[in-house]
Amino acid sequence: MSVAAQTQGTAQAQPSARRPRTNAEAARYGVLRRLAPALKHDMVVHLQAVAMLAEVLTARLERGTPSPADLEASIGKMNRLARDAVMTSLKVAAWISPSDDETTRLRDGVDDCVALLRSSFNFRGCTLANEVPEADFEVSRVALRHLVAASLLSMADAAGKPSDLVVLAEISPGFAVLTVRCTPRSDDDGAVDAIAAEPGYRALDWNDVQALALSESIELLRTQDQIVMRIPRMVATTPLQIAPV
Repeated sequence: MSVAAQTQGTAQAQPSARRPRTNAEAARYGVLRRLAPALKHDMVVHLQAVAMLAEVLTARLERGTPSPADLEASIGKMNRLARDAVMTSLKVAAWISPSDDETTRLRDGVDDCVALLRSSFNFRGCTLANEVPEADFEVSRVALRHLVAASLLSMADAAGKPSDLVVLAEISPGFAVLTVRCTPRSDDDGAVDAIAAEPGYRALDWNDVQALALSESIELLRTQDQIVMRIPRMVATTPLQIAPV
């Protein structure tokens, strides 16, 4: 076989070899686009507080020199708000550029997703609940965040009506079985007036969740009203880092 023919055969084989990774990257991008409004809000809320405090302090200085104690208190408060803004910005950046071997406690990782999605889900007439038990069970932060967020979004999108969503887990020594359950509410539940908002980006579906699970080697099962995933315990390998002060 000629070199040209071998090259052509390799070029034809490469797209199919890359397809699982490409699908997972598209799914991650879809998740981040859907989370973008909440991430943007978390990033700017502390910065807005710093700006408002600076304006108040500027106005007081223009009216006259405040007492040293008042000036020190205002500067101290501004410093605390600025530190909060830095920490929040770092947390948002971790969603965009995460460390692959970073771990999180299972319930804490689910809380990250639920906290980000709760406001937007409320506008859609949906409720979110985290019923994962407290336990010192560490999992991959990247895998958990993307899979839980994608599962919640895809099930709410598929329901297309106000629903109650809950995340549960059964934990064993080596792995956790995490369940994301969606129960659409009937009109009799008083949800008839709730309006299910259209997503700000494309709807996420089962293919997105599957692609993410495949990329993380996580077993996945879906029924009509729930997604079940088997997440292994993960041991952190990244060295401890000092938080900014």
